[in-house]
Amino acid sequence: LQKLKNDLEKVLSAVCSKNKQLKEDLEREQQWYEEQEQMVNTLNRIEEDIKPQVEQLYKTRGLQELHSKVLKLKTYKKELLSALGEFLDEHFPFPQHSGSAINKNFSPEPGVEMLALQDILEILINKLMATPHEPYVTINETFWPPYIELLMRFGTALRHPEDPNRMRLEAFHK
Repeated sequence: LQKLKNDLEKVLSAVCSKNKQLKEDLEREQQWYEEQEQMVNTLNRIEEDIKPQVEQLYKTRGLQELHSKVLKLKTYKKELLSALGEFLDEHFPFPQHSGSAINKNFSPEPGVEMLALQDILEILINKLMATPHEPYVTINETFWPPYIELLMRFGTALRHPEDPNRMRLEAFHK
């Protein structure tokens, strides 16, 4: 019994020392956890303090600059489209209004309304921008053949390699 008592006291002593060490480890871990929580809270407060300043800087600098650039681009686009429209109206009138010999060689079927060059270009541009992976437009009877030939000769438009009844605008923006 004495020996058993001594063995149990040794076990109790080992368990107590292990328990004491675990308590110390727990206290260190809790202290570390509290320090980490304080750090996170401090960083969150700093973020909350700085966030309005950053948003204000973004709004005042970045947004105003972008807004002014967008307005300038829209104005420039309108000016370009207007100038292009005036140029095309002056130099490339509607096919029906011209009485030239070229017009007589390419007379449209009766009742077919021919598209102006400006309309053809608009269709080609819209198709290229809307579906750049498939920019081809089918040429129908409303496309005046001399305008198609003009676009092809000057490299503004290209025919489909397999289907001559389809064409696309040359991708100058790439």
